[in-house]
Amino acid sequence: MFENLTSFLAQWAVTGVSLWIASLVFSKSIRFDSTGALVGSALLLGLANALVKPLLIVLTLPLTVLTFGLFLLVVNALVLLLVAALVKGFRVSGFWMAVFASLFISIVSIVIGGFVFGGSPEMRIQMPSSNGTWL
Repeated sequence: MFENLTSFLAQWAVTGVSLWIASLVFSKSIRFDSTGALVGSALLLGLANALVKPLLIVLTLPLTVLTFGLFLLVVNALVLLLVAALVKGFRVSGFWMAVFASLFISIVSIVIGGFVFGGSPEMRIQMPSSNGTWL
């Protein structure tokens, strides 16, 4: 049980650090009024990436295929703008800045996550142990 909690807290911290670094790099375009806004944004961005982003990817799949996946940058920017709209104290100046910032945040999260989670970017999916059946 605590393994999942530790992994969640570590990923939350990685997202928070990535957002903080993005606010330093894009200081005129991404702003946090307080540390609470940063922490809340990191939590909500993680939840939005887990719940809203897959739905947006499925809904925009034809456009994503047509643009060879480049439309996923737009989806990432929309998720970041959604979080900025929902969290008081977190501001993103515009759509194009959200595109660049979401790309930057993704890259920084991958790099930091590589250090935090053991340097291996691969994820292992564990199959159920009962005769290999799912249900």
